[in-house]
Order: sequence, then structure tokens, then C-alpha cells
Amino acid sequence: MLGRYGDEGRLQYVGRTTTLARTAGTAVAGLLKAGQRGHPWTGWSFSAGWGSREQLGVTLVEPGLVVEVGVDVARDASGRWRHPARWHRIRADVDVQEVPLFGEGGALS
Repeated sequence: MLGRYGDEGRLQYVGRTTTLARTAGTAVAGLLKAGQRGHPWTGWSFSAGWGSREQLGVTLVEPGLVVEVGVDVARDASGRWRHPARWHRIRADVDVQEVPLFGEGGALS
């Protein structure tokens, strides 16, 4: 699951990635921390795909890891990516506060 902070300071759901390769999944898993009580997405449900009624099983984590992804330009009415993002790499050199706010574009300078 992918999120970016919006100008109101709230974590916004923006999309999901394709299934990660085993090496990428292992690398990401080692950097994730379990979500704390009061996570912004507590109680939300996420569909398995565009137009699907199937729900994903989700484990919420602390929103502190920045990753680089490639995305299609298609977005839904809320501005979320309609198609799964393609995983590129972990961006340990970028702090969450350096990521442009949701709606301000996607590229880092």
C-alpha cells in the first residue's frame, strides 16, 4: 500500500504496488515497523484491484519508509493511481518530510 501526506497533514492512500520480487519484499519487510494505535488507516478496507470486490488482507505499518515507484498516468476521481505502481527501489536517502505532498506532483528534486 502506498501513501503520501496531503496538505492537511493527513496520510492519503495513493495506490499499491505490483507484487514485489522476493528480494525486494525481504528488504522492505526488514525496514517496516508495526503500526501504532491510531494509525490513519485503521478500519479501512482495500480492494484487491480496480473494480474488484475482493478485499486485501492488510497489516498497517508506520508510514516512515520512502520508496521509488513508476506509475501509469491513469488516476481515479480521488487522484489515486488506478493501476499498480511498479517497484523501483528503497530511498533511504530521502526523509518522509521531503516527499512532495499529495497533489503537488510526484518527482523529488
